Amino acid sequence: MGTPDFAVPALKALHESSHLIQAVVTVPDKQQGRGRRERPSAVKSVALECNLPILQPEKLTDSDFIENLKRYAPDVIVVVAFRILPEAVFTIPRYGSFNLHASLLPKYRGAAPIHWALLNGDSETGLTTFFLKRRVDTGNIIKQAKTPILPEDNLHTLYAKLCNMGADLVLETTNLIASGTAVAGEQDNSLASPAPKVTSETRLIHFDESAEQCHNRVRAFAPTPGAYTYRDGSLLKILSTREVSGDGIPGSIIHISEDSFTVACKEGALEIMSIQPESKKVMDVASYLRGYPIKIGETLG
Repeated sequence: MGTPDFAVPALKALHESSHLIQAVVTVPDKQQGRGRRERPSAVKSVALECNLPILQPEKLTDSDFIENLKRYAPDVIVVVAFRILPEAVFTIPRYGSFNLHASLLPKYRGAAPIHWALLNGDSETGLTTFFLKRRVDTGNIIKQAKTPILPEDNLHTLYAKLCNMGADLVLETTNLIASGTAVAGEQDNSLASPAPKVTSETRLIHFDESAEQCHNRVRAFAPTPGAYTYRDGSLLKILSTREVSGDGIPGSIIHISEDSFTVACKEGALEIMSIQPESKKVMDVASYLRGYPIKIGETLG
């Protein structure tokens, strides 16, 4: 069960293994674009290529969907980047259902673990497979894999890294369950931390924070949907930055070069190198400055 491209490597790994995929469950097709054409999820597209049966329930509590799953009599349900399963679904398999989560649980329980690892400036993250329980992301841990978060990592690079790692971990976990050697341990709830869904407010840059905090906010949403500030009332996405030394009123422009400009923060300063003006394409700062001149002392935010 899955929806976005994050689940695709795991689906391919299972399909190419000795395990039998009886069906793939994903979301209904969505209408997109001016023509309102129906577009399948990334998982459905791959399932079609692999000639796998596909289920697309509107509601996971639908009785027909649940009865259909029971007829498949699955040994295990594998969940990667999908909706929260009701108990009537995750208790169907005789060996249970497990989920792949993009953090080292119990750290970052919730919808946006990759974003929050970057927002908090963590130096390490990873993946966890765990058996599903009623409470979201609280099930017993089967297996984990760690990876460093590099200083140059942003949402795009870390997402891709964990996406590729996930295929191996899902296959390893499935093999353990199939061989009867899976050993699952309880999570320590005292170490749990939340990773709630990000909002537009989460993406707003506050220059009255330190340069490190502002830089991490940029990394956590680059290249899309993008952290942002305001200039003269217009939204300005900030997509690439670097922490530098500097003093000034938080949000004020303290230095301008040919290909960047520097904004003062509460502690230190932020050199800005790639941006996206409202309703415009992404551009480097050199291009931006030619069309939107900036003056020393001007304030963002």
